[in-house]
Amino acid sequence: MNSSNPQSPLQMVIIGAGHRSLAYAEYALEHPDRARVVAVAEPDPVRRKMAADLHQIPRERQFESCHELTARPKMAQAAINGTMDHLHHATTLQLLEAGYHILLEKPIAPCESEVVDLIRAARRHQRVIMVCHVLRYALFYQTIKQLLVDGKIGSIVAMHTSENVSYHHMAAAFIRGKWRRTEANPMLLAKCCHDLDIIAWMMQGNRARRVASFGSLMQFKPENAPPGSALRCLDGCRIESSCPYSARANYITQGLWGPYVWHSIEHIPNPTIEDKLHSLRTDNPFGRCVWHCDNDVVDHQTVAIEYENGATVTHNMLCATARPTRTIHVLGTGGEIEGDLSAGIIKIRIPHAVPGRGYDEELISGEQYSDSAKGHGGTDEKIVADFVNLIAGNPAALGATRIEDSLAGHQIAYAADEAMRCRRVVEIQQYDFTTISSTESDKIPCHNG
Repeated sequence: MNSSNPQSPLQMVIIGAGHRSLAYAEYALEHPDRARVVAVAEPDPVRRKMAADLHQIPRERQFESCHELTARPKMAQAAINGTMDHLHHATTLQLLEAGYHILLEKPIAPCESEVVDLIRAARRHQRVIMVCHVLRYALFYQTIKQLLVDGKIGSIVAMHTSENVSYHHMAAAFIRGKWRRTEANPMLLAKCCHDLDIIAWMMQGNRARRVASFGSLMQFKPENAPPGSALRCLDGCRIESSCPYSARANYITQGLWGPYVWHSIEHIPNPTIEDKLHSLRTDNPFGRCVWHCDNDVVDHQTVAIEYENGATVTHNMLCATARPTRTIHVLGTGGEIEGDLSAGIIKIRIPHAVPGRGYDEELISGEQYSDSAKGHGGTDEKIVADFVNLIAGNPAALGATRIEDSLAGHQIAYAADEAMRCRRVVEIQQYDFTTISSTESDKIPCHNG
């Protein structure tokens, strides 16, 4: 662990200058006394220049690849790794070997074997890998976690969580966008690794034993295209003006999902509305009809988990909902907790055998949370602040997400997708990282294979 002068800003490098990396790196711009970005590795020259300009990175510290950066003498204490998921394993190994602590975007990797390999490598190199499970830093979930730690409802017997993915988020990321194909990452791992991590965090101290899961792609297929639709929203579609998935309505009128949608025209300084319309009419993948894309990820999935102590947990991923939110309902031996993340409402109920409704209820207000709000409701800044504190040698916060802690939620995701695909219950493997060997890790299947 680094024990540098806490007054000195933590020097960091960016690997992969996508919008998530730049969002985390914004902490250095807002808190220059705490952190500073001193180098960037990014193959796209537009994105590389964007990061360099933001952080005043000199030309000699701008690189095209992680390999090029790590081949140079170590130039910082830590790295923000925001590369695409399938690159996480290789780039993180390079960074560990070069001596960097790492803030790693989720999910960790498409394969369980790669996660286990990274845990072993982090321990071997005595480096910290913190995974960007930002939901742990939301006041909503921290409040619920503290209630459970304090024993307010006794021991957990059962839990149900749900993620309601809005229609426009589903379309932008998982139908038209880069996560639309299973080979990139299964939908559950790409979208719900946050939720499964929250489940594992709430159940901390208990081990998941086995998992079952069901789901499919039902809605967004060519055979379900409404009459009058066309291959592209702005190229002959007769229902575009009333369609909730209209590219014009979502990406121009409402201005949603800009970092995704306008990536292909980032080379145009200050694109006009006509530039954007032309892009959607022609080669921009976000101009495609949602019923005529090449997506194959599921649009709904249910997961059931059994824990070693007998507790059970279910999670529903519901896509294309009108209202986006996450909900949770925890049943304990002495009461229950129910909450709605977007509304910022938590209720705790305790049985009370008196005339009337038969229970006491307390309403607890948490913060309202929105993915579209700055930095995931402010949690991006919180997780980077915790990472900086941790590397400085300070105690970890309640929600600290070291890679060892993140394994449990990822294992549920890998097992759930195997269970859904193979139509069977899947056992969760347990590891002892003080003794596990490379040969044992290499036998772990890649569930996304």
